[in-house]
Amino acid sequence: MIPEWSRLEKIDVIGEREKPVSIDTTPDERRALAGRFGLLAIDALSADLVVRRDAAGILVTGTVRGAVVQPCSVTGDPVPAKVDEPVALRFVEPSGHGTEEEIELSEDSLDTIEIEGGTIDLGEAAAETMALSLDPFPRSPNAAATLKEAGVISEDEAGPLGALSGLKAMLEGKK
Repeated sequence: MIPEWSRLEKIDVIGEREKPVSIDTTPDERRALAGRFGLLAIDALSADLVVRRDAAGILVTGTVRGAVVQPCSVTGDPVPAKVDEPVALRFVEPSGHGTEEEIELSEDSLDTIEIEGGTIDLGEAAAETMALSLDPFPRSPNAAATLKEAGVISEDEAGPLGALSGLKAMLEGKK
């Protein structure tokens, strides 16, 4: 399957010198990506990247920028969000090892993606970066009122022991 926003770079033309690459989306690509990621709209999405080869693979750094509209997780109302996310990825040759092998990653390890078919897909990497940067539970200004009307109490109202608040009284009543 070809991703909605595919920008392939052939790995055989990537050297050790930094190669700047700027990519942008078309309106059709933005509509397709919005559908895939459950967004109401993607108004803008682009990436300014630097690609270079190093001893461990192909290093991609830069920034993904955009403007999206997410549905509120409570009301479904539109919630605009800006994307300005740093990218730091390493594309590596397939390991040939089974997926059972556990790999230790250090704190400064980059996310790694296996190279497929002699190319790396910068568009797909940028699209996934955008999706991962979004709030998984966006809230509109009306969310709190909607929850209150439905009888859901806030964390502040619940207090520090929330669900356990009636436990002491129950236990004392059984003695």
